[in-house]
Amino acid sequence: MFAKEAWFDGIDLALSRFNFDLWDEEYIKALSEAFDLPVLSLTAPSKWLDEIKVKKIISIAKNLNAQIINFSPPHFSDKNTTWFTNYLAKVKRNIHIWISIKNVEPKFLFFIIPEYKNASLLEIKKVTWDTSLDLAAIDSSSSMDILKAQKILWNSIKNIYLSDKKWPRKWIMPWMAGWWVSNLPLESFFIKLRASWYGWFITLKVRPTELWAWTKEKVTQNLKYAIDYYKKYFLEYDKIQKKL
Repeated sequence: MFAKEAWFDGIDLALSRFNFDLWDEEYIKALSEAFDLPVLSLTAPSKWLDEIKVKKIISIAKNLNAQIINFSPPHFSDKNTTWFTNYLAKVKRNIHIWISIKNVEPKFLFFIIPEYKNASLLEIKKVTWDTSLDLAAIDSSSSMDILKAQKILWNSIKNIYLSDKKWPRKWIMPWMAGWWVSNLPLESFFIKLRASWYGWFITLKVRPTELWAWTKEKVTQNLKYAIDYYKKYFLEYDKIQKKL
């Protein structure tokens, strides 16, 4: 309802392990039709995946007519990773849905064991040659930033998870990091994105608390602000260029 009132084109269905309603494709389909808002993409859980769960996710995507499914690299606790190393590439050849691999926040256990396997930008690009870029998950403390990440993934990007961050807060609204100025170089990122003729998805990914989820009016207002931000720095790129 909120996304519809804010004039979003559709939603991303972020599946989680214990929210069983999200896995009920008929229930989600009924909601989508009732609000006249399509499910354009699915984001798979970041842990506990195997081939059986991947098949279920693909079935949901087909039933909802989703255009893209976003997967994370395998978590270190996943015992079998063949769903990632072999199965996804095989599935991509047989369905008309984009199978995209998203970057994850670089974390280490005991400072040496990566939480996610095969998670570098170059490695996720090789799986299906389709990727999704989570801007707030890029570790800006290293030699990497969102502009470099965009350059590495380039034409493989099919979805961009839009948000901002300011330590220790992550996945916040794009203008909330520094008094209406982004902490990440989002404005430059969007201008370069438009210059590269990007034509795929941009998905708003923020924590519910950042939307003030307990107030209907505030949620709608913040979602509309996000649309305005997208229009200003992406859709109206040509106007910005003329001013420079």
